[in-house]
Amino acid sequence: MTAVELAGITKRFPGVVANHDIHLTVRKGTVHALVGENGAGKSTLMKILYGMQKPDEGTIVIHGEQVAFSSPADAIVRGIGMVHQHFMLADNLTVLENVVLGSEKLHGIGAKARRKIKELSERYGLGVRPDVLVEELGVAARQRVEILKVLYRGATTLILDEPTAVLVPQEVDALFDNLRELKAEGLSVIFISHKLGEVLSVADDITVIRRGTTVGTAVPAETTPRQLAELMVGSELPTPETAESTVTDRPVITVEKLRLAAPGGKALLDDITFTIHAGEVLGIAGVEGNGQTELVDALIGLRHADSGVIRLADEDITAVPTRKRREQGIGYIPEDRHRHGLLLEAPSGRTASSAMSPRSPTPRAYGWTSRPPRRTPAGS
Repeated sequence: MTAVELAGITKRFPGVVANHDIHLTVRKGTVHALVGENGAGKSTLMKILYGMQKPDEGTIVIHGEQVAFSSPADAIVRGIGMVHQHFMLADNLTVLENVVLGSEKLHGIGAKARRKIKELSERYGLGVRPDVLVEELGVAARQRVEILKVLYRGATTLILDEPTAVLVPQEVDALFDNLRELKAEGLSVIFISHKLGEVLSVADDITVIRRGTTVGTAVPAETTPRQLAELMVGSELPTPETAESTVTDRPVITVEKLRLAAPGGKALLDDITFTIHAGEVLGIAGVEGNGQTELVDALIGLRHADSGVIRLADEDITAVPTRKRREQGIGYIPEDRHRHGLLLEAPSGRTASSAMSPRSPTPRAYGWTSRPPRRTPAGS
């Protein structure tokens, strides 16, 4: 049975055709991957399916019935839910408040809503706690809240836009387990990605978009990542050349016996020692909550170590402020760039310090933090 069918979808913007004569068929109870290069038109197509954009041409058929969406509310009524690449959550609200916001008529805002959230969380293995503030959640947990939001509204087809872009491998595995649970319950998932290995491991069907139009479909069991990539770019991929190592013996950053404790005294980091040499890439692996975030915060100066030493070349920078570390050449790209790395309301050409306003979030990369007021959980 077909859950979603898009036929001849075309969408034009001034000076550009974002989508042209796109065809997509999603079977019920499957994960359907939509792949293509950045700018290929994947997100525009899904915004059309979710009612955020209206197509100039083409038809949308949901469970055998042709429909026309004027807004996301129309799509939600038809069982379409979308989890955006950049999450749409309010930090200073609880998980429960975020989930019920805008859908208070479904199950209220108290005990009944809490029971429904717990039921959905357990049913699909999401592990969501209703009364936790969203600001206290990591990236993977926030994504599960977004999935829960669309399930709470009755979605039977979920659109996931680049869901693994901000996840570490262990979190990707957990997400794929969640998707298999959804599929087993008869739900359909449209999985937008350009990570071909992940696509081949989780998808039942694959549609490839190039320059705004569909150029082919693929069955994962009969396709290789290289074949998919060549279909995406429209040409044979060059064979990479083996380059000589760039690693030198010159230390750039040295960390010795670094220790960082939480306010209650619990060690967040303990006896951390390593050296990064010029020309070297150092990987730090671990599941969420094991100190990676705190370690990076200590390196950039957002948290101050209780003991130990951090050196940049031969200089001790353990107590040096964040701004000076940046001026000395240490850069920082946070795991959640929108929350902690950007002033979204400011033009890109303005500096963080000159762009600050009471309404703008402040990036942690400059040593500032933005802490919304805590709220009492709804229904308590």
